[in-house]
Amino acid sequence: MNNVVTTQRDGSLAIVTVDNPPVNALSQAVRVGIAEAIIQAGKDPEVKAIVLICAGRTFMAGADITEFGKPPLPPALPDMIDVLDQCPKLLVAVIHGTALGGGLETALGCHYRCAVPSAKLGLPEVKLGLLPGAGGTQRLPRLAGVANALEMMVTGNPVSAAVALERGIVDHIVEGDLKEGALAYARSLLAGGASVRRVRELPVNTDGLPEDFFEQQAAGLARAARGYFSPFRILQCVRNAVEMDFDAGMAAERELFIECLASPQSAALRHVFFAERQVSRIPGLDKGIQELPIRAVGIVGAGTMGGGIAMNFVNVGIPVHLVEREQSALDRGLKIIRGNYERTMKKGRLTAEALEERMGLISGSTDYADLAKADLVIEAVFENMALKKQVFGELDRVCKAGAILASNTSTLDVDEIAASTSRPEFVLGMHFFSPANVMRLLEIVRGEKTSPEVLGTVVKLAKTIRKTGVVSGVCFGFIGNRMLEGYAREVGLMLLEGAAPERIDAIVQGLGFPMGPNAMIDMAGVDVRAKVIGEARELGILPADERYEAVTLKLAADGRFGQKTGAGIFRYEPGNRKPIPDPVVSELIAAEAARLGVPQREHSDEEILDRCMLPLVNEGSRILEEGIAFRPGDIDIVWLYGYGFPAFHGGPMHYADTVGLPNVLARMKEFADRDGDAFGYWTPSALLEKLADAGDNFASLK
Repeated sequence: MNNVVTTQRDGSLAIVTVDNPPVNALSQAVRVGIAEAIIQAGKDPEVKAIVLICAGRTFMAGADITEFGKPPLPPALPDMIDVLDQCPKLLVAVIHGTALGGGLETALGCHYRCAVPSAKLGLPEVKLGLLPGAGGTQRLPRLAGVANALEMMVTGNPVSAAVALERGIVDHIVEGDLKEGALAYARSLLAGGASVRRVRELPVNTDGLPEDFFEQQAAGLARAARGYFSPFRILQCVRNAVEMDFDAGMAAERELFIECLASPQSAALRHVFFAERQVSRIPGLDKGIQELPIRAVGIVGAGTMGGGIAMNFVNVGIPVHLVEREQSALDRGLKIIRGNYERTMKKGRLTAEALEERMGLISGSTDYADLAKADLVIEAVFENMALKKQVFGELDRVCKAGAILASNTSTLDVDEIAASTSRPEFVLGMHFFSPANVMRLLEIVRGEKTSPEVLGTVVKLAKTIRKTGVVSGVCFGFIGNRMLEGYAREVGLMLLEGAAPERIDAIVQGLGFPMGPNAMIDMAGVDVRAKVIGEARELGILPADERYEAVTLKLAADGRFGQKTGAGIFRYEPGNRKPIPDPVVSELIAAEAARLGVPQREHSDEEILDRCMLPLVNEGSRILEEGIAFRPGDIDIVWLYGYGFPAFHGGPMHYADTVGLPNVLARMKEFADRDGDAFGYWTPSALLEKLADAGDNFASLK
């Protein structure tokens, strides 16, 4: 017996215990140990039944991530599960915590399953671009039914023990002590004359399914999983469970699993999996630092952004005090927050009691002095340096010693803001993305003087409020918006050159973005974008190029602010956010191009895509070079969760690695040779050149 799997006897019961902290991952040692223990117990004439249970806080929560990308070590998980399936003694899996992925497949290989009420069960492989490859696609439909099994696998979302019981995935709910309850259940099965029940031998129930069920599901996936690879392979596997015998279905599952594993999409999604887990690991930040308690939060500004930020904190039970200049603005902000919660309640995701509880955690006033007891105050006012410095001066005066002061600025110099206080070590940026109560990303901007304790506190706080926090250094636009400049610049130039806005958007959406760049500007506000350009020009950041975002500036000057005015780059019907091409804009662009002497020409799809993507890569490379971001994966997470970059491409830096950095460099040189490079638009970063010349990639910088 190995040191992670042990066997004990309790009368006629053998208790096989897995103890592989922290989550009992199915490492090779665990697989070997389980297989050996089950074989030995199965041969023991005194053993009538076997209980498979896990120590610690959870059942097997999935594969061992340290084995990802490495040659498989025997026994493979399907082989271990086959040992469970073929065990001659009655075998019961005991589930607590989570049974996910291979963990649930292991439980499905047992003859019976019991679970505590708090357990969660799921097959989330689709989130890594994979499918359940150890029998999950064949066994789950036999227990839960075809529709339920398919839904669990294509979404990857877990179900509760109660739902699992209702669907037949588990057979019994264990109340009270886990081990004693499980042993009692096993004894009751023996006393009732229960026999070995192999899931593989159960029929697949198709009662109630329409004849074209799988065609309907394929059409639904084409909409819901647009661009993704593995959900359609999962659908095929479930169809195989219906149309093939078990062994043939298993063989097909293995082939399709290998196909998914070898796909670029799975490589990208596995990159995202690891990158998201890396972002909170801050180089040079001592793990033993003393974090500051955050028991009360203040927010300056009760507008759309301030209200959305407030919701993040009250959702997790942290009280918030809002401060506005005028009572009418405060009342309007509180009304919007309540309206957001009411919409959630109408969708059945919030009770009336929870709504009132959350609203009860929000207070407000027009007096900065009411922020005196806050542990953290977030400024969420208009994006203007003078105004922000004025606010921070007031906060410095009224806030208690030790309070963290954060700016929600999306572009401005956090060090300059911090210098307007007497406590720059307690100042940093917390850039929430709109809508702040929905978007997962939080850019945490570390100032030159931000203390390690303050940075560490906010990094941990991001997790508390269910955000993915990515640390950035100080520069105009930080990580995301700094990269956005080059992306928006090339879109604007291509508009002047005659590329239709709807065509640019369609090509970017074809890559997998939920929205094209022109529709995105309309949604965010053409006027907002114009103000960002103006601020950057005042700071001397933008090149002296009259063409730079000329279309955006002209639209803003004409009062075409986007969705909110019904007209921007596109036009919009009342109550409908669908962008409609507008001939007026085509005329406006043509006039601007003539004024600026920009010739009209045709653009290939390839050129449009490259001119959108390559500026992201080049600026991301500069950000790494300057130490603004710690890792390429941090940049990818910003663009995935803040800007809708398609996860199955892994983010802009992973995308560049997939294309090949020598190819990226060669393509940039083509654009520079053709169009000139007077403003340095196609000048590669030194890091990009170095990596490309060495035949290396951004992944090597981890």
